[in-house]
Amino acid sequence: MPSRLSLPMHHLSPTRFVKVTLLWLFSLVALSTHATTPTPAPPEVSASGYLLVDFHSGKVLAEKGASNRLEPASLTKIMTAYAVFRELKQGNINLEDRVLISEKAWRTPGSRMFIEVGKKVKVLDLVKGMIIQSGNDACVALAEHIAGSEATFAELMNNHASELGMTDTHFVNSTGLPHDDHYTTPADIAKVAAATIRDFPEYYPWYSDKSYIFNDITQHNRNKLLWRDDSVDGIKTGHTEAAGYCLVASAQRENMRLISVVMGTKGEEARAKASQSLLNYGFRFFETHQLYAAGEVLNRTRIWKGEKEKLPLGLNRDLNVTIPRHQYQNLDARMEIEPKIMAPIKQGDVLGHVNITLNGDPVTEAQLVALKSIADGNIWQQIKDSALLWLE
Repeated sequence: MPSRLSLPMHHLSPTRFVKVTLLWLFSLVALSTHATTPTPAPPEVSASGYLLVDFHSGKVLAEKGASNRLEPASLTKIMTAYAVFRELKQGNINLEDRVLISEKAWRTPGSRMFIEVGKKVKVLDLVKGMIIQSGNDACVALAEHIAGSEATFAELMNNHASELGMTDTHFVNSTGLPHDDHYTTPADIAKVAAATIRDFPEYYPWYSDKSYIFNDITQHNRNKLLWRDDSVDGIKTGHTEAAGYCLVASAQRENMRLISVVMGTKGEEARAKASQSLLNYGFRFFETHQLYAAGEVLNRTRIWKGEKEKLPLGLNRDLNVTIPRHQYQNLDARMEIEPKIMAPIKQGDVLGHVNITLNGDPVTEAQLVALKSIADGNIWQQIKDSALLWLE
């Protein structure tokens, strides 16, 4: 039978207890009203495809055509930067490395940071030129520096895309310049955006820089939301005639972070307004809670024929849920654990599930795993447990 789990309570300091208790008493009627108010439909967005997703829980809050293959234009550079960040983290390149600029990089059409052929430019400058100024020339220079050629670098991009589960994506260049075999989806581009925020907190802040000066030329970040909404800290715009105007935006308010992907709008202002309306909708009508942390002991269950009698169970990753506002008290958490667990057990073995429901409806499920390894017990322990199992 499933066993019930207690959900985390908000911890209150002693000095706040009376105040919060009084507020709670006065808001009982309002809270019950909120609990029954249905969440309104998302705003209508005029775009070829869009997606609004919570960063922590992965909950999709709004979408249209999120799985449709579309031209990404400069949204491609989110993956280009991700691949560069991977090389930096692995120590294969360094921000102070100086890159010799090829004629191909210098001649790359479209937006540019105005690097000059034959000059040597720091990786750091090229990365900022790619992220802030959306320089196609910077992308090609970095691709050639890392992989020898842009075509080989595109293969590296596709390998990373596969690892991230971007099953409807294929890249043929580092810039996003049009090509029949160069495509992605709103759902896929949200995956690499989330991976960038999660895996590279030391580099992600560059996406919030509003301008960058290189070669005495100042260029401004094309993401208008950086000026309009203090909670927005990235990520990337894109535009070609075929792709339309695109924007991937991310914002954090208190403990909730949202990612919006808008592709194929008709103008710069249209993509900004569409992204802002999606973000406002998500923050206004939803809230995100971390229910349990990775490694937290949720249960100590009996293990048979092992060197220990109790096995700690928990999760291998944080469990977050995104739910309509004022519905936390209606969440329910239950565990299902395998009935008879026999040693040996390895840390990480899946031995059950945690199921979260809201008003009886499924919200999410997580694997319940062994938090430590338990070896076989000695002969006496095995004989004793065999007898106890026989008597059950």
